[in-house]
Amino acid sequence: MAKMPVYLTTPIYYVNDRPHIGHAYTSLATDVLARFKRLDGHEVFFLTGTDEHGQKVEKAAKDAGEDPQAFTDRVSQAFRELTATMGFSNDDFIRTTEPRHKAACVALWQALAGKGEIYLGDYEGWYAVRDEAFYGPDELTERDGVKYAPSGAPVEWVREPSYFFRLSKWLPELLRRYDLPEGHPDRIDIQPESRRNEVRAFIQQGLKDFAERPEKLDLSVSRTSFTWGVKVPGDEAHVMYVWLDALTNYITAAGYPDTAHPRWRFWPADVHFVGKDIVRFHTIYWPAFLMAAGLPVPRRVFAHGWWTNEGQKISKSLGNVIDPVALVEEFGLDPVRYFLLREVPFGNDGDFSRKALVHRLNGELADALGNLANRTLSLIQRNCEGRLPAEAVRDASDAALFASLDTLLATVRNQLDQQQFHLALESVFASVRDANGYITQQAPWALKKTDLVRMAAVLRHLHTALRAYATVLQPFMPATMAALLDQLGVPADARDFGALATPLPEGTPLPPPAPLFRKLDLPA
Repeated sequence: MAKMPVYLTTPIYYVNDRPHIGHAYTSLATDVLARFKRLDGHEVFFLTGTDEHGQKVEKAAKDAGEDPQAFTDRVSQAFRELTATMGFSNDDFIRTTEPRHKAACVALWQALAGKGEIYLGDYEGWYAVRDEAFYGPDELTERDGVKYAPSGAPVEWVREPSYFFRLSKWLPELLRRYDLPEGHPDRIDIQPESRRNEVRAFIQQGLKDFAERPEKLDLSVSRTSFTWGVKVPGDEAHVMYVWLDALTNYITAAGYPDTAHPRWRFWPADVHFVGKDIVRFHTIYWPAFLMAAGLPVPRRVFAHGWWTNEGQKISKSLGNVIDPVALVEEFGLDPVRYFLLREVPFGNDGDFSRKALVHRLNGELADALGNLANRTLSLIQRNCEGRLPAEAVRDASDAALFASLDTLLATVRNQLDQQQFHLALESVFASVRDANGYITQQAPWALKKTDLVRMAAVLRHLHTALRAYATVLQPFMPATMAALLDQLGVPADARDFGALATPLPEGTPLPPPAPLFRKLDLPA
């Protein structure tokens, strides 16, 4: 039976500055899950791209002395290049300045307006240009006479004509959908649980505060104070609110408004990966827009945490922004990919440390996995004429090795379905530790002198384990695991998860092993 198609997205990244570690982190998680699902037999659509409209971009372009389109062309290209540097396997890269996207925004606006979900009024309130968001007075702090949003962005009082979306109408339905049981087709799943609780509390407090005037919860969805955006159809003095524009990208790429488009079968998205700072936009505004337009809502929104750098908050003013391209040049692509998803539970905040990265690279990748592969394959070269021994019957002394190995794929699949990347890697490396204990205990180099049949069986079992590790780790470290699978003699067309059930034939020639990872000195 064919497996369901899978749609995975990163947020589209705002082009007011160059890419940093946070952008790479979100896209990496999406890439790993996309690669895993493809190897598991799913058809996958993986989308990333750039968000290029709004007052903040208009201001950044002006500050750079550039036309907004030229500015966004230049900065968007840096994000496109990051996908290549990090080895991301996205199927599309969308820009909100593309004609297809503007057409989708207009179609969604017209669908909402046609259903009476948008009306014209006036808006006044505290607005943060940096966040492209309005805030209530109770959310603000004040220092030296300047008011600030919870994000730390300064706010200003704004009054202008605006179109409004009837958000208040949809808030009770959102709460209902958050609380539906797992597996229910209408459920909006917000992960981790702490983010779900935060969003629920935010809506409940808003409904309580404005019980007598729920329209105060309606959302301003147009601006007249700047021009860099998608024009409102029928009223070009207004441009669409940047979040209505930006969020629409997810259905633009799926073919909207053409629901007969081949890509529309992927909608709704299975997971929107986002940073925790934009979880409200994705879990309140976005599903409300979709429900009001009569469209399916995303199945899950997963909001991850933020990185610090050696214990310090990352900021341009401190000069400690982490450049992912420089990291890859220093440590290599696959070790960086591995470390970012191994070090911190996905969803939590984490601290980037060069010392921790080197420890992971040396201890887990080089010593545990790399050394196991080199020892095993070198023994096969020397003692089995460089050819794979025959499949062997397991005996009692093999039980510990296969206890974790036989369930490894199912365990990792379950953990990645919950976006528990660090646990998936821990499961693999717990089994790698079992295999290192097994090779030491079985000592195939000693068996050469006493029991050649058992020696061959042990080496075959170790080869089986290494093939499983290399296959399951491909989404995390594609190039290095391709090299290991080459050394294991696994054909290029036998590297998906289904192929693990078919043993390689006895006598398969294996090339001489080569080191997979280079160990590094600890930073001073």
